[in-house]
This record gives sequence, C-alpha cells and structure tokens, in this order.
Amino acid sequence: MHPEQGSPFDVVIIGAGFAGLYGVHQAAKAGLNVLGLEAGEDVGGTWFWNRYPGARCDVESVDYSYSFDEELQQSWTWTERFAAQPEILDYINHVADRFDLKRHYRFGQRVVGASFDDAAAIWTVRTERGDEFRSQFVIFATGCLSAPIKPNIPGIESFAGEELFTAQWPEQGVSFEGKRVGVIGTGSSGIQVSPIIAREAEALTVFQRSANFSVPVPNRPWTEQEQADIRATYRQRREKSYYAGAATPHASLETKALDLAPAEREAAMEDRWNGGGVLFNKVFPDQNSDITANQVVREFAVAKIRAKVDDQAVADDLIPYDHPIGTKRICTDSGYYEMFNRPNVSLVNLRREAIEEVTPTGIRTAEQFIELDTLVYATGFDAMTGALLRIDLHGADDARLGDLWADGPVTYLGFGIPGFPNMFSINSVGTPSVMANMVLHSEQQLDWVLALVQHCRDKGIRTAAAREEAAVKWTDHLLEVAEGTLFVKANSWYMGANVEGKKRVFMPYIGGFGNYRRYCDEERDNGYPNFELSV
Repeated sequence: MHPEQGSPFDVVIIGAGFAGLYGVHQAAKAGLNVLGLEAGEDVGGTWFWNRYPGARCDVESVDYSYSFDEELQQSWTWTERFAAQPEILDYINHVADRFDLKRHYRFGQRVVGASFDDAAAIWTVRTERGDEFRSQFVIFATGCLSAPIKPNIPGIESFAGEELFTAQWPEQGVSFEGKRVGVIGTGSSGIQVSPIIAREAEALTVFQRSANFSVPVPNRPWTEQEQADIRATYRQRREKSYYAGAATPHASLETKALDLAPAEREAAMEDRWNGGGVLFNKVFPDQNSDITANQVVREFAVAKIRAKVDDQAVADDLIPYDHPIGTKRICTDSGYYEMFNRPNVSLVNLRREAIEEVTPTGIRTAEQFIELDTLVYATGFDAMTGALLRIDLHGADDARLGDLWADGPVTYLGFGIPGFPNMFSINSVGTPSVMANMVLHSEQQLDWVLALVQHCRDKGIRTAAAREEAAVKWTDHLLEVAEGTLFVKANSWYMGANVEGKKRVFMPYIGGFGNYRRYCDEERDNGYPNFELSV
C-alpha cells in the first residue's frame, strides 16, 4: 500500500482525458485534496489510446478545446480545421503541463473495483495492481467510448499473424507495406483507417457487417486571418455554444425540409455536405424526427456515394438500408468510398457472406478463404455504460451496479445513481454525451459536480445520493424525448445494439445540450432537491 493510501482524499477522479484533467484542475484550484487515477501511462484518454492512422475529431478544433482559460485559448494555435489525433494529444499534454496536472495522477493504475463504506461514508477504490485509495467522493471520468469489444468469432484466438485494435493502437506505429490486411468493422475508426492502409498494403479486405453513412471531412489549415478572427471572437463563439443544442456554434436551418423549394433544399444540403462531417446531420430541424424529411437527406447522401464508387454493385453494399440517415452516428472520412475503386481493395458484405471462422492464416467466409498477414479490429465499444460496468462497483448496503442496471441504466441527470452516494459519472448515460461537443460538456458537468461537492463540504454534509424517484423520472423523460425522434429506429450503439445480451434502450439525452444544462442549473440553484443530503 502506498503511503498516500492511508488517509482519505477529498476526491478521486478516474480518467485523464479531457474530463478527468479538467476535474483535477478545478478540484485542486478549489483547495480539495484530489487524486487522479489513469489506466494509461500518460494523459489523453481517448486520444491516448486511439492512435490509429487517420484518427481525427469530427468537431472543429477551435470548438473541441477548453474554454475555461482565456490565455490558453489565445495562446494555442490549431493548425487544421479538424484536428488529427497527434495534434489533439499534443494539446492535452500542453494543458496538463501548463497547469501542472500530472503531479496529481497515478498512471498505469487501471481501476477494477470500488466499494462504499456506509459507516465511514468513504469510498475505497481498487486498482489492477492491487493498490487501494480511499476518498469521500469518487468521480468516474472514464469515457463513453472506452471499453473496446473483441468480436466473438470462431477461431479468433488462432490467428498467427499480426493482430491490431484501433482502440489500442501501438504507440510506435505499424507498417502495412506489402501485407495482406483485413479490417473488421466499418464504424468511425474502420472508415478512417482503411484508406490509409489501402495506400500502403498489398491488399486490403474490408469486412462490413453494417454499412454506415460517411461524409467527407473538408479539412484544411486555418489561414492566419481565420486564426486572428477566431481569437478576436472566441468569447462570442463560446457564449453561442454554452446553451446550444450540440455545444457548438452551428445549428440547423430554421425552416423544415419540405417547406423549402427543391432547389433551396438541394443548396442547403450541398452547403452542409461541403461543410463537413456531423454538420450534415443537422441540415433541417426535422430531419431526425420526420421520416419524409429524413428521406430527402438520405437520397442526397446516397447520390453522393454512388457518384464516388465506380462499381454500383459495391455501392449497393456500401449504402445503408437498415436505418434512417443520422440515427447511427454519421462518420467522417478522407476518401473512404473512393478507396473501393482501387484494384487492391475488396469489400465483404457479412450480411450476405458471413465469417465462418478465423484460421491461423486468414478468414474463411461462407463463400471464400481470404489469406491475411494482418487483422485490424475496428469493432467498436461497449458504449456509454461499458466502462462503468466493467468495474466491480458496490454502493450503499453493498448494492452492485451491475445488478441495479440489469434492466437498463437509471440515473439522475446522468451524474447521480441511486444507492451510490458521493459517486458521480461524467459524460455517461443520461447526459447529452456523444450528442454534444464533449469538451464543453465535460467542463459543464465537472463544474456542476464539484459545486455539489463543495456545497457538501461547506454544509457539513457527509453523503449526497440521487433520489430514486428523481432518477426514474429523469430516465423516463430521457426515453420519452428519444421516442419523439427517429433514433430509436436504428440498432445503434446508442441503443446498446452492438453488444450481445445488452438491454436495448436509448442511452444519451437527446433533448439538446442547452436544455440539459438548464435542468442542471435548476437543480443546483434550488439547492439540490433531488439529492438526498445526509449529515
């Protein structure tokens, strides 16, 4: 046991991504005795682990950054409109060094369990190394896309070649020159990494279970004038984002799709397509709630895909037919569809030609055997709840989180879980999470949680726990809002549909970041009436 493990900390924060680092900074600034725990060997969170070639954010870099320090905003220069993983990781390290945050962390400490002592009102957090840390409050900033999935395919352990995961990419990089490569998965990471592999490999086979819509990312360097303009108007840009639907300054048009003339609709979609990435998911205010409006947007995207792919039979396989556009997260790419025009690239549609087994030398499908030197698993995550449920969490009266969430997760505002006093989850189920700019979202959530922590300390309150009736009401509201959209019609990871046996329920709050923030403001300003505060 380390020396610091004896006396309880005020706060233990788990995770060293955008959320965790901000929480540690704010807690230390408030004079709290804070400890950060991180499974990786350094800061970065998602951007530490996901080092695969082509990894890039789909939110503009000037928005996907901290807003809490004006000098930081004015001094950091983003080189590209949509920053790639190396630059984002450099930025996170810059912030950690600028505010001396790493001294608060213990790295290489993967948390495997935590339990609450009812009598002492203290959490004990256990790590894979066997260390234990005690704290009055615990904040899980463990990420909503941080629990990778390895597919359950017969023979998968027998493969004798090189095996890679996009979510745990080697820091030293990988060469594909002269190799026969298979990529399993066509979500965001598969769509981003495949074109880069294709340019280097002897042969690339993409194994697709579910086709996804992807929009090209029109990336380019910021001009000096643009950078000057951004710095001059940063405060206004942030103020526009703080209560916006997605925590960015971009919003949908005010006019519904079918209320526009055909030429106006076409021009609006062309503008958003050229604007890049997820902006295309909010051209019209009704495209995610009205199937007719959605179909207009879908037909535009389908025509774009067909224009990029020479072989229309391949295009047929690349076009999703099983969900309204946008109800699975729209991906962003750099030449993904055009990649299939290369002679060294082939597509295997697993819905027509399933994988039967992985062998030491390749993959056997129902129709062929494909020899491979390298297998890349771009198979996604147990999203939203996976990171928490992989930890053995025991709350008051030894209640186990896995048991309480067996029929689906229940939270109040996403922060509080009934029966788990002094424990808070950030960017998790019940929050806008992946539906909003995660950096501003992280700041908002950590400010809220740490305000509650400080309130408890100022008032001599030992425990704060979300009331069960409030959590049930919030979860019902979350599902009611989702039912008013087309999102519930897709078997997406938003619904947990990519994990065998997982309860199908829409997990993020889709009512908009601004509305969510107003609920949080009301709870705080009214003295936390939906939390049981015990002295």
